[in-house]
Amino acid sequence: MEQILGKEWTITPAGGSTGEAYYAKSEEKRLFLKRNSSPFIAVLSAEGIVPKLVWTKRLENGDVITAQQWLEGRQLTQDEMKHERVAALLSKIHHSTELIDLFMRMGKKPLEPEMIMAKLKETHFNQRQVDTSLDIHKALKYLQDKLPYVQHKNKVVCHCDVNHNNWLLARNEQLYLIDWDNAMIADPAIDIGILLQKYVPRDEWASWLDRYGIHYDEDILNRIKWYVIAQSVSFIQWHYERNENKECTVWQNTLQKMLSKIEV
Repeated sequence: MEQILGKEWTITPAGGSTGEAYYAKSEEKRLFLKRNSSPFIAVLSAEGIVPKLVWTKRLENGDVITAQQWLEGRQLTQDEMKHERVAALLSKIHHSTELIDLFMRMGKKPLEPEMIMAKLKETHFNQRQVDTSLDIHKALKYLQDKLPYVQHKNKVVCHCDVNHNNWLLARNEQLYLIDWDNAMIADPAIDIGILLQKYVPRDEWASWLDRYGIHYDEDILNRIKWYVIAQSVSFIQWHYERNENKECTVWQNTLQKMLSKIEV
């Protein structure tokens, strides 16, 4: 990174799971740098979804470095995830024709529920020793039985990791959704469901969805249930493979909570 910016810049790791993000500072200038960031960062920047893109540079080895405006701010609290601004920004993302057009031009294929089922079943078969096999067996049966309810739905660009840690509230009160490495074309319920399950009380789902811009009905409820259960199983499997027992337990509890409200 130093050879790109010059010796007058101080560069420090910004953390994160990939270890490819950095903060850069030089006198009054500040930048957020990332190696091989999402290729559609320019569109996200233009639409005000992420902090402003300053420049992009390709290295000799093929890596691409992006520099974004470094904003002072903070992540949202869990309680703030219920606020109207979150629903409004997520709705803006899901209804962005520019984003979906870019994804399609890049050759991105929609994530179909059948693909999710196949992956979950394959992983379950390879993890026969998992302690929660009974709950996962019930979950997989539910997902298979309810598959027709989530097929052939409209697909949009989804962030796929709407955890409160990825929402940046800048000092000027501008809200951003950052870290787009897992984004894909999918049913918007894949974002909506996990957000509602984690942060919004059940009796407030209808009002939150109204702020998002859709009516709370049986169709969206079925899709929310399906994707939350599917994601819960996926996260259990992911953390189990890495021996992350604490995180695994969190998603086991989420899955059990969902299964307790349905007949499987």
